[in-house]
Amino acid sequence: MREIPVDTVTQAVSDLCIEANTCLPEDHLQALQRTLEREESPLGREVIEKLLENAEFACEECIAFCQDTGYAVFFVEVGTEVRFVEGVISKAIDEGVRRGYKEGYLRKSIVRSPIDRTNTGDNTPAVVYYDLVPGHGLKLTMLVKGAGCDNMSALRMLTPAEGLPEMKRFVIETIEKAGPNSSPPLTVGVGIGGPFEKAAHQAKKALTRPSGEPNPDPELAKLEEELLEEINATGIGPAGYGGTVTALAVHIESFPTHIAAFPVAINLDCHSHRTASVEL
Repeated sequence: MREIPVDTVTQAVSDLCIEANTCLPEDHLQALQRTLEREESPLGREVIEKLLENAEFACEECIAFCQDTGYAVFFVEVGTEVRFVEGVISKAIDEGVRRGYKEGYLRKSIVRSPIDRTNTGDNTPAVVYYDLVPGHGLKLTMLVKGAGCDNMSALRMLTPAEGLPEMKRFVIETIEKAGPNSSPPLTVGVGIGGPFEKAAHQAKKALTRPSGEPNPDPELAKLEEELLEEINATGIGPAGYGGTVTALAVHIESFPTHIAAFPVAINLDCHSHRTASVEL
């Protein structure tokens, strides 16, 4: 049994908060760079150039890439042979968020409830999803989730009879409804299957996949390509100014579901696609 002091987790979370908010992932930067070659609109290319310029400056100066430093979302893979000592991991993660957002001068965006709009003052509580895996490892993956794109996300409980055609229509309808409000070019997470809440979880987790990396299931990978093509055919373009690139990638995750169900969740992530991970 491997023992991990929770202070180690706190420091790792604090570092992730600063890293994810200031330095965009290299795979996302490369996706933006490739977009310059595909975007036909001069204004669209100018938007991409400014995003790349902003990304370089933010990382060099260690300042937030976007003023909306969002929800602190964590996907935590815990080995079955790991035991946390000197505290509780959930409290350690919240303390890491508290420190990271303070030390990184990151905006605190979390209020106590949708009704009581009092700011918690430290961007806690974090949103944490735990997954038990074999072994002695611990992996922390952070997704910084701004409200602009999250607000434009959607979930629908389709029937099996409606199937893939309606699923595709729902995805495109969600993108068109979002328009510029989701701050394209987007990374589109799609979760299908499971009960209601699992579809949403899958859609959000899909956003942590390296930008443009296809699903290992060939059928889902083909569906990702088809949806990306249809999304970019909407003409919404970078920042909603019109163009040929509305999304950089579509990532689909699937989960077993009920014989009478076809849940579909769509979680949009804006051009500020901020994710980082560490293994302890």
